[in-house]
Amino acid sequence: MTRAELTEEVYQAIGRPLKESDIVVCAIFDSIVRALRSGEKVEIRGFGSFHTRQRRARIARNPKTGARVEVPPKRIPFFKPSKELRELVDGLNVQPLPSRELSHLSPQRTTCQPCPTSRAAVTKSPTGTVLNVNMS
Repeated sequence: MTRAELTEEVYQAIGRPLKESDIVVCAIFDSIVRALRSGEKVEIRGFGSFHTRQRRARIARNPKTGARVEVPPKRIPFFKPSKELRELVDGLNVQPLPSRELSHLSPQRTTCQPCPTSRAAVTKSPTGTVLNVNMS
């Protein structure tokens, strides 16, 4: 899925103009990037968490010349899916989705449908940013 496809999904879900949907998608991505750059952990309950990992400096080889190259230490982004996401992805390939717990998913689609009773709350904690989505 590309950013344009995600924007289209947001547009269809909330019924706002495509430009506003793109602003929403970009704002979410920008928030995640800013949090990671400042060293925070971003946790989206029911989806997963983003954090950075530190890579050590190392000696590598240029594959073309065989020359040794020093690679400096760096931070890389890392995503860890939640248990619910892992089960959803695995369940889609193995068995039908249980209708009781996942009634907000349609059988043809693998994305959440807008739910009039859903509430989202973003909280900042010392360990990072948490997006809590309550679908009950």
